[in-house]
Amino acid sequence: MKFFRIRYKIGKKKFSTAIEAINKIEALKKFRDQKLGVPQSIHEISEPLTFKYERYKNYFTDPIKNNRVKDEPYIAFLDQLSVMLDAGMPINICLADTVDNTEDPMLHAIFSEVLSNIESGQSLSFALSKYQTQLGKLTLSMFELGEQTGTLNIAIAKLSTIFQQIHNNRQMLKKATRYPLFIIIAMSIAFIIVITFIVPQFQTFFEQSGLELPFPTKILLWTEHAIRIYGPYILGLAVILSGLFNYAYSKIPSLRLKTDRYLLKVYIIGKVTHYAMIGRFIYLFDVLSEAGIPMNISLEIALGVVENSYMKQELEKIAAAIEDGRSLAQGFSETGLFEGMVIQMVKAGESSGSLGKMLEKINQVYANRYSYIVDNISVMIEPVLITAIAGFVLILALGIFLPMWSMVELAG
Repeated sequence: MKFFRIRYKIGKKKFSTAIEAINKIEALKKFRDQKLGVPQSIHEISEPLTFKYERYKNYFTDPIKNNRVKDEPYIAFLDQLSVMLDAGMPINICLADTVDNTEDPMLHAIFSEVLSNIESGQSLSFALSKYQTQLGKLTLSMFELGEQTGTLNIAIAKLSTIFQQIHNNRQMLKKATRYPLFIIIAMSIAFIIVITFIVPQFQTFFEQSGLELPFPTKILLWTEHAIRIYGPYILGLAVILSGLFNYAYSKIPSLRLKTDRYLLKVYIIGKVTHYAMIGRFIYLFDVLSEAGIPMNISLEIALGVVENSYMKQELEKIAAAIEDGRSLAQGFSETGLFEGMVIQMVKAGESSGSLGKMLEKINQVYANRYSYIVDNISVMIEPVLITAIAGFVLILALGIFLPMWSMVELAG
């Protein structure tokens, strides 16, 4: 879009206004529609400040953002919509009632617009299509499937179940990591307090002794000096570097790929990510296949819920194998993400025509592994925390007591 400045007259007085349009002809047409006066001249200009302000204001006040809707209100929304459709009520009445009952502003705005478009003659799937960023491709596919097969209530109920399982897994992980995170934060605060307030009390005393300070004491004094003098700069630099990395991670695919691949090798984090992503992929692939969606489309949609870019890249080999005419088991084998037992189960399911049952069993295997590792995160991370605490206490003790022992020996 371009911006044009139109100068016009009302009687003998001259005025000007800015109009946004594709070209001068459209700008003049918009000007005439406003019935302001007689145009005198028109020329293209850069975007006026008032337009920029209005654009930013709309961006921050618009309830529809360029991010995903929240899980919990969306699951509740889908559950209510499914129940009402199951009762045989028309889709527009179901949507209107569900929209009135939701308190989430983004969901309210999106589905109010969808309802308006449906009542103007659009199909439900088409009305939802422009909100793929907010609702996800999975939502669009399930709504379209239900609309085409006449089982919209069942499709929405399955969609709610899928989102509920994903949400439950995330909540399990948050709950399991709450205690270790609390310990790490408490240790960090204690370390800063000791270094900032306790170590300086001994610094003058040690320096006046004239003794050669041991290495642990030098570490403590250097750390205290760095935090006291450069602490705000270190914190600011850390925030800036974190922001730059997050920006680069979102914009540079190669960096995101390398980072996600490295995360799979990190202790505990790698296994949690692997089991969560694979379990989510298998579960969704099984549900979509059982719903009658073609295998290649089911794989494409299932890939959409895999958040690790490296795993997503490897899992794309399954769809490539299907397109090339090879078996599903061969595709699973080429990814390098599945063990031999899983590949054999897929192969057995393909040959016996019971792929759905095999996928359910595979999903259960990964669900059990995910639950086990999440339930035992505190136990698994305990040695790391104990080692860190022991190291902190050891350095602190050696840094303070070694010079004191030396002074006692010298006095003796």
